[in-house]
Amino acid sequence: MKMTYQTFFSLSAEPYQKAVSDEALHLSSSTLLLLEQVTAALRERQHAAIYGESGAGKTCLLRAVRPALPPEQFRLSYCAHVTLGRRDFYRQFAIALGLPPCGTAASLFNSIAAQVQDLGQNRIHPVLILDEAHLLHQDTLDHLHILLNFDWDSRPLLSLVRVGLPELRDRLLLRRNRSLLSRIHHRLSLSPSTPADTAEYLLQRLRRVGCDKDLFAPDAVTLLHETTQGTLREIDRLATWALCCATRKKRRLVDRELMVQAIDSEQSPPPAF
Repeated sequence: MKMTYQTFFSLSAEPYQKAVSDEALHLSSSTLLLLEQVTAALRERQHAAIYGESGAGKTCLLRAVRPALPPEQFRLSYCAHVTLGRRDFYRQFAIALGLPPCGTAASLFNSIAAQVQDLGQNRIHPVLILDEAHLLHQDTLDHLHILLNFDWDSRPLLSLVRVGLPELRDRLLLRRNRSLLSRIHHRLSLSPSTPADTAEYLLQRLRRVGCDKDLFAPDAVTLLHETTQGTLREIDRLATWALCCATRKKRRLVDRELMVQAIDSEQSPPPAF
């Protein structure tokens, strides 16, 4: 039986797997700043929009928001299935609030509005997080600002966080969406990661599985960053592949040569261990 790379490198688990607890997430310095801005906005009962390229760490940022807000004061509802019509969108939100998802769009809207006001009376602030918001139907976008209108638009009882690709910014800038855009207090962009961010990420994930030394040479990290443009999903995939290649060659350090091999063989089946 061939040795796994986890055994070869004495790792307690796969370092670059998707299943990571909220507390163990890695956030770069720039992302930590965004986290502070988002949580501060929600504590002030405000709204936010977050833009970033695919794999830039938007979901990691959202997951970090969850433990940063006291559950006795906030109720977070996460919606990733946004390619729905207006009524099905309200149904999803109703389910998240513990309401029966039945009735017309108007009746669902009224039920949601009443529940949001009840939560406000109990000093619980609901937050609706819309992931992949660049895919929202225009009909749904047209109604989001209405959902935020309580007591003649005088009470901030619900916060919306829209998250998506940079195309979301372009859509919000359209004239027909100006009413919604005017209500978004914080418009934040995830900046591209740096080579130092990639090196820090690789090391932090290795530390989490019990490895106390660098397994990637600096020139290998630089090549990995250039190839992936700092996209975390691609870093995870190629870093794992490189560790497999190193195990097959009985090499204790992934150097530039091994990283080149991992990148060149990315279309091939992974090594069998």
